[in-house]
Amino acid sequence: MKPFVQIAQPHRDIVEGKLTMDVFAADLWEVVKGTAKQDYQDPHLFFSKTYMTNGLKNILDIAKERLEGKRGDAIIQLQTPFGGGKTHTLIALYHKAREWGAKVAVFDGTAPDPRDVRPWEEIERQLTGEVKLTKGDISPGKEKLAKLLEENAPVLILMDEILAYATKSAGVKIGDSDLSAQTLAFIQELTGAVSSVGNALLVLTLPSSILELYDENAQRILETLTKIIGRTAKIYAPVGDEEIEHVVRARLFEKVDESEAKKVVNEFVEYAKREGLLSEDEAENYRQKFLRSYPFKPEVIDVLYKRWGSFPTFQRTRGVLRLLSLVIYDLMKENKPFIRLGDFNLNNKEIRRELIEHIGSEWDSIIAQDITSDDAGAKKVDAAIGSAYTSYKLGTKVSTTIFMMSFSGRGERGTSIREIKHSVALPELPSSVIDTTINHLKEKLYYLSDDGLFFTNQANLNKIIVDREGVISDDEIYEEEKNIVNKYLPKSSPVFKWYINPQFSRDVPDSPELKLIILDRSKPEDEFLEKCGELPRVYKNTLIFLCIDENQKSSFHSYLRKMLALRSIENDKSLNLSEAQRKEVKSKLKDYEQREYEELRKLYRRVFVPAKDGFKEVKDNGGMGLPTVGKNSLDGEVYSYLKGKGEVLEQIIPELIAERYLKEKDYVEIKNLYESFLRTPGEIRPASKDVFLRSIEEGVKKGLFGFGYIVNGQIECKYIKETPSVNLTDEEVIIKPDLCEKTPKEITQNENKAVIKAPSSSLYEKQTTLEREEPADKNTFSEITLELVVPVGQISTIAKIINYLKDKFQKNNVEVTLHASDGKITKEDYEDKVIEALKQAGIKIIRENLS
Repeated sequence: MKPFVQIAQPHRDIVEGKLTMDVFAADLWEVVKGTAKQDYQDPHLFFSKTYMTNGLKNILDIAKERLEGKRGDAIIQLQTPFGGGKTHTLIALYHKAREWGAKVAVFDGTAPDPRDVRPWEEIERQLTGEVKLTKGDISPGKEKLAKLLEENAPVLILMDEILAYATKSAGVKIGDSDLSAQTLAFIQELTGAVSSVGNALLVLTLPSSILELYDENAQRILETLTKIIGRTAKIYAPVGDEEIEHVVRARLFEKVDESEAKKVVNEFVEYAKREGLLSEDEAENYRQKFLRSYPFKPEVIDVLYKRWGSFPTFQRTRGVLRLLSLVIYDLMKENKPFIRLGDFNLNNKEIRRELIEHIGSEWDSIIAQDITSDDAGAKKVDAAIGSAYTSYKLGTKVSTTIFMMSFSGRGERGTSIREIKHSVALPELPSSVIDTTINHLKEKLYYLSDDGLFFTNQANLNKIIVDREGVISDDEIYEEEKNIVNKYLPKSSPVFKWYINPQFSRDVPDSPELKLIILDRSKPEDEFLEKCGELPRVYKNTLIFLCIDENQKSSFHSYLRKMLALRSIENDKSLNLSEAQRKEVKSKLKDYEQREYEELRKLYRRVFVPAKDGFKEVKDNGGMGLPTVGKNSLDGEVYSYLKGKGEVLEQIIPELIAERYLKEKDYVEIKNLYESFLRTPGEIRPASKDVFLRSIEEGVKKGLFGFGYIVNGQIECKYIKETPSVNLTDEEVIIKPDLCEKTPKEITQNENKAVIKAPSSSLYEKQTTLEREEPADKNTFSEITLELVVPVGQISTIAKIINYLKDKFQKNNVEVTLHASDGKITKEDYEDKVIEALKQAGIKIIRENLS
């Protein structure tokens, strides 16, 4: 669709930005004095910018016939509900009467000082150039006035704002009376005189509403004037409700290409029908109304006419024209097909000032907080709707529309979703996106009423919640997070021993069962894998870590802050909340609490397991996905996730054990194999000891390997192709199946060496060869001396060997030589960490060599 500026051409004063109020201030008295703006002073220019309504045309026709002495009403009272058109009509009558050759006398009740000017004298002065017949403070009477009119006929008398003069003149004393009483008498006498003269016409205006009055005295005067004038006057409205759009458009636009305007209007109406915004019955009426108001949407004129126009301080036509001219000027460089309420730029100081002066200065900050500032709720919604709609600024447009529909001098306020859609929708937008926008605004705005779609100067529930969020401390957030994590971990987990935020590696024991360590960090530290306190960690492969997604931390803490705020508000009985607000708090809190586990899992979703080179993250698109429906257990979800990824096995295929660990060996010690799984990072990770034992038993039963013992250096195969009873004792082994046919079989020996082939490198770092002198009795040893180079992390293996040797030899002590080089240690650390530890353990130092 074409931009409206290419279809409707604004008047030059708007294009040039000459937008002061006096441009639109029609002033009859200024016209009489010859000091009015050219738009009103020059008859040709005046009528070129005047839309000839049916009412105005009718009034002019009646006036012409009356002044020609033919027929017509002698007394006309002008009434316009919009407040606009009264003065404009009087100026039109002034220019036309002069054109017709009639004399014109004008009395503007707001212009003179009642202490100096009498209306009867002013009328005579304008008609004759002097004051003789009516001179004095007392109303001259009907006969003198009739004589004045007959001598100057044809004559038109225009009286504007007579109530203002009558009210002010009550303060001027005249004998036992006052000037106000004399003015009322004058009006009664004048109406009688005009009626008696065939080619004289009196046109006057009275306020249409009590809202325009000054005080109770003015009300009494108005009632009297209405009775006096009502006896002879005929009331005419120069502008009908259906014509106000034409009036406004004629004053603001030099010309409008009606054919192009029709294309735009038709396209919108067809779109509105498709979207269900207009029924077939409504469409034609809306089309005609839009054609009259274009480039303004009909809602623009309706809201200004029916709502803002009802404020007594709103300067009706001139106020509307001034406001709309500012809006047009503000939008001239934008590519808009028509002008909507939402296009009123509340960030424009002049536009905002035109509105705020009628509703109160406090609205300046409210507009900024909710609509115009960079961090306003409306701006947040602009960005939240989605990239496809960002350029439409729907949050701002919708909130501005609601704002414009929130006020009325009669107390009317608020709107409906359908009306908002009518006002905001564009043919390229699905109207459903406006529903989404409204829902977002309800969550983000602080002064959008909780009771409907209108703004109020009282903070809504959103603001109360935000204020309460501000007093929630970080400590409260931390405690709530810890409580929620605990809540979704069973007291006794069937799969893991779990630990929440351990501060030190010693807080996680070095034990054979699987352990889930939950950390409020994005990844675990190496110390947990390498150490258990001061000692090297043995069972490394049993550690599972659940860590947070750092990108979700701020969001989760915001969620917790709001939930705690809602909980605080619900429990605070001192808050003066409405019943509807209390229900809303309860509903919101219920929603937040139902989302608890989902929000927790968005944060805790990174899973790490030990690997050959530290840790490995087990991830799908950054970690575990959203929780499975029905799942609300952290340890259960982690377990299921790792099981699905093959990181924790509930079944170990015995063929795998045979292929991987017996392919190049005659036998493997079962206990060592199991211990290797638990100790070696990245190795097979059975869910439990039973899983491992079942695999061994199944492999023996299938005949994939045999089960037996090492007895006195010999392999004894006890079971094959039947189910054994495995107890994980030191002597238990699995054996190549072919060896089970030749039992017992001695371990292969050379003359001076016994070679034991180690299992594959997945169990030990490398194949080990032991060399020793053979004693006389080659089947037993009475003394063993070994000097060992022990890899870091294998000290526990030495400890096991020592415990084993204690049972075989009589001495309670086993002598150990400890040698460390290629590094440095301070004297302080050596004494504190080494010597002191040995003393506390009761270990005696036989020889000490330091260098």
